Amino acid sequence: MAGASAQATGQDRPQPFSGGVSAGAVMGDVVLDASGVGKFFGSRLVLRDVTVSARAGEALLVVGGNGAGKTTLLKIMAGLCRASAGSVEVRVEPDASAYLGHATFLYPRLSAVANLLFWGRMYGLAPTRADMEAVLQRVGLSRVGDEPAGTFSRGMAQRLNLARVFLIKPKLVFLDEPGTGLDPASQDLLRREIEALKASGAAIVWVSHHLSSDLAFAERVLFLKDTRVAYFGAAAGFDAGGLAC
Repeated sequence: MAGASAQATGQDRPQPFSGGVSAGAVMGDVVLDASGVGKFFGSRLVLRDVTVSARAGEALLVVGGNGAGKTTLLKIMAGLCRASAGSVEVRVEPDASAYLGHATFLYPRLSAVANLLFWGRMYGLAPTRADMEAVLQRVGLSRVGDEPAGTFSRGMAQRLNLARVFLIKPKLVFLDEPGTGLDPASQDLLRREIEALKASGAAIVWVSHHLSSDLAFAERVLFLKDTRVAYFGAAAGFDAGGLAC
């Protein structure tokens, strides 16, 4: 994530769960600004002079062919990978951002509730049982809260991962192909919750391979091609012709 998350220790005194970690940005405010970003892996150029921004209350859909650098850019913006050139400015508190990728980062021997408690404490929160049950109900897992996460299907595990994100009510969310491996019902749930996050004022940076289904839920699009920005602008003005996503 952009910035290291606060980790609770035995000497920490967690604060009561407040349902958020920072004051929300005003709708439309730029909360992330990347300028002239470039990236080399050895001698291989992956990204060249990428300039893009994300705004509160909007979803930025990042698209492109395989190997276009989408995930690399997402990781750079989230602070998980160092750029070779350029800069990234994040205008929310470090603990107000969340990253959801292919790996769920769940502990298989812990129950769904215990996983949420662990992640809440990692953010310096002290969620109550009611807080955790509320987010589990939101993702359709209220009946399996006490079951080990290791017994969950891919779709259930990704729903629990979403619950982990919802628990902190972030203001900046990075999504790297979150619909991968999800059944249609789970994908519909994901899109509804992305809409809910936007309505709460969160900025969403979303890498997707389901352009035909996801484009309607985005306000802006970043199209990467041949290491460069081929399009950055309103989703309504994006011509997806010829792009297989």
